[in-house]
Amino acid sequence: MADILNLAIPYFGLIFIGFACGKGKGLPEAGLAWMNFFLLYVSLPALLFGIMSKTPFSELNNPPFLIATTLGTVTAFMLAMVTGRVVGELSLRKATMAGLAGAYGNIGYMGPGLALAVLGAKAAAPTALIFCCDSIFLFSIVPLLIALTDRDHPSPWHAIGVAARQIVLNPLIMSAAAGALAAALHLELPVAIDKTLQFLQNAAAPTALFVLGVTVALRPFDRVPWEVPGVIAIKLLIHPLLVFGLMLLFGPFAQPWAATAVLMASLPPALNVFVIARQNNTWIEPASVAVLIGTFASVVTLTSVMWFIQTGRLVFP
Repeated sequence: MADILNLAIPYFGLIFIGFACGKGKGLPEAGLAWMNFFLLYVSLPALLFGIMSKTPFSELNNPPFLIATTLGTVTAFMLAMVTGRVVGELSLRKATMAGLAGAYGNIGYMGPGLALAVLGAKAAAPTALIFCCDSIFLFSIVPLLIALTDRDHPSPWHAIGVAARQIVLNPLIMSAAAGALAAALHLELPVAIDKTLQFLQNAAAPTALFVLGVTVALRPFDRVPWEVPGVIAIKLLIHPLLVFGLMLLFGPFAQPWAATAVLMASLPPALNVFVIARQNNTWIEPASVAVLIGTFASVVTLTSVMWFIQTGRLVFP
């Protein structure tokens, strides 16, 4: 258990440090704007490109694993959307954000570092696939649904066109595609560029976790909307259980691959849920509450999953 805590505490510790700084210093939230830009458009794309480009393309070509993990994310998204619609009586636009909170874990901020720390280098390929496929699905369906609910569009086709441009130009999707292409062509970057990307990749996790802590500290916490506990339960409990079942159904997969899939599904709601909610001016306060409570609750749930993996109790045939 000490080994598990040694792995988990640095990640959660950075979140709590950010939370304490946000509560104690009282700087305006506007100061996070450039840090969020750095994460979404510079550091995280560099991290995703690095993971994809340095993973042998033959390992990335695993359709059953791709289908199983993506199906788990799709199912969690739909369940969370239905929860928002039924329990919270949300509009489709707000329910889309609830679906994102129930399906989109911290696969960028916590996922790669945590998976490699728990499972070693063999987790690189499945982590890259999950990161890529989840990002493509979620950053496709969310802009599409948001665009379809936007009354400013003159027609549904115009809304679909706007969503398509957002999908194609999304920095995470572009970096994933570029990384996969680099892996397929066996491209080797010049040393100076490769070192620059390494700097950016190394900055992603600590910056993101600190920003996550500061962001949730600055959000008001007056009440918990009715739909939020259900959405958090879907993300932290149902999503990993779904992926566990799908690993058995679509498998067999190698133990590191299946364990990585369950670990990634166990991650708490991503900070990007709040960022995207704010960008679309919808479900903003519930999104911040979901990220806050989900992050704190994952101290127990995520650490438990790590313990099951490390002690060999989570075994796949």
